[in-house]
Amino acid sequence: MRRAAFLHIVACSAADMAGGVRRKSPGSASPLWAKLHSLWQGKHLVLFKTEYTLLVLSVLWFLEIGINVWVIHKVAYTEIDWKAYMDEVEGVINGTYDYTQLKGDTGPLVYPAGFVYIFTALYYITSHGVNIRLAQYIFAVFYLVTLLLVFRIYHRTKKVPPYVFFFVCCASYRIHSIFVLRLFNDPVAMMLLFAAVNLFMDGHWTLGCGLYSLAVSVKMNVLLFAPGLLFLLLSEFGLIRTIPKLSLCAGIQLFLGLPFLLDNPIGYVSRAFDLGRQFMFKWTVNWRFLPEWLFLNRYLHFLLLAAHLLTLLLFVFRRWKRPGVSIFELLKDPGKRKIPPRENTVDQIVLILFTSNFIGMCFSRSLHYQFYVWYFHTLPYLLWSGGVEKLAHLLRVLILGLIELSWNTYPSTNGSSAALHVCHLIILLCLWLAPPLPSAPAGAQQTPAKDKRQ
Repeated sequence: MRRAAFLHIVACSAADMAGGVRRKSPGSASPLWAKLHSLWQGKHLVLFKTEYTLLVLSVLWFLEIGINVWVIHKVAYTEIDWKAYMDEVEGVINGTYDYTQLKGDTGPLVYPAGFVYIFTALYYITSHGVNIRLAQYIFAVFYLVTLLLVFRIYHRTKKVPPYVFFFVCCASYRIHSIFVLRLFNDPVAMMLLFAAVNLFMDGHWTLGCGLYSLAVSVKMNVLLFAPGLLFLLLSEFGLIRTIPKLSLCAGIQLFLGLPFLLDNPIGYVSRAFDLGRQFMFKWTVNWRFLPEWLFLNRYLHFLLLAAHLLTLLLFVFRRWKRPGVSIFELLKDPGKRKIPPRENTVDQIVLILFTSNFIGMCFSRSLHYQFYVWYFHTLPYLLWSGGVEKLAHLLRVLILGLIELSWNTYPSTNGSSAALHVCHLIILLCLWLAPPLPSAPAGAQQTPAKDKRQ
């Protein structure tokens, strides 16, 4: 009996102690442990819930370091334009400032002055362009910086589910090739452009315009963002206060191009900003299904330009402008408008800029393989901003896959170029069917009006 009683007491004490531990455990667990436990419990949601965007992007960015090193060492470098770039800037280094006399293996120099300065620096850093491996590592840094800038945009907007970023990073062979295997100037221009977008999101409009102009000075394709940027500037500041920012953009172009403008102004402007340059049919990605004579026809070019401008106007009046606000109201100072203005949200800024560029891509006279980087990083945002709710996640991913396939088909075929146009049309229609972004309600994330106090 005594032994049974003793065992009973021990058992009760053990039960009390266990109960005490259980009662104390919630209070004793650290917040970090609780958060990690919650994350583990809902690990299947990490790839789908936008609050985990930063976590997924951080992991992918560090993975990209290894991927770029692997690509540089395991995939053969292909010479396309790098030697031509080096020949062009070497001509400037040797004292030639007449743009009509500057050329490389692939033809004349057709990029603005910012390109010359940046690639002159690369010329010296890479031992007169000979150290290709060092150039590849520099472009790998450009790639990683570009990703950081793009990831910050997606983190701020929280519109795209995290799993999509696997397709933005690791799955695109063409983008890695454009950066570290081809060393094109397009990635440099886009890196500067995304830096400018980040500044616009933070309300640094003047500084952002300066960086935007620098991006234009590297390659003229960045002008495709100009209609959207102009609309945003007018809506934020009105016409009078927008003029200084446009003047800054123009002043930077004049300052950078001054040595060449003093030597041969017509030659510089006609070469660096040649809007009528004819493209070669063999390199086209988007118009392969056309006969070559039609591809080269100037009437087709005018038709595409007209369609481009008309589509931009439709989006300005029907999608970007607030309902009930006259376009002429945007020209007035914000304080003098009939309807009190509200600051653009980060979503509005990003959507308008990305849509402006995408419309230009849809109606481009020709798209070459390196041009993919002009809009690749914007595609997920555009797809998940569309107004067709029934466009399921799987279909959106399928569209991204078809676009990637079209850009990786070399040489392009009737099918690949037609598929690219179909995907572009679907995205454009989804953007058109999306309701106009509402003005920011109280408490919504808005851009700081830092420039407005200037």
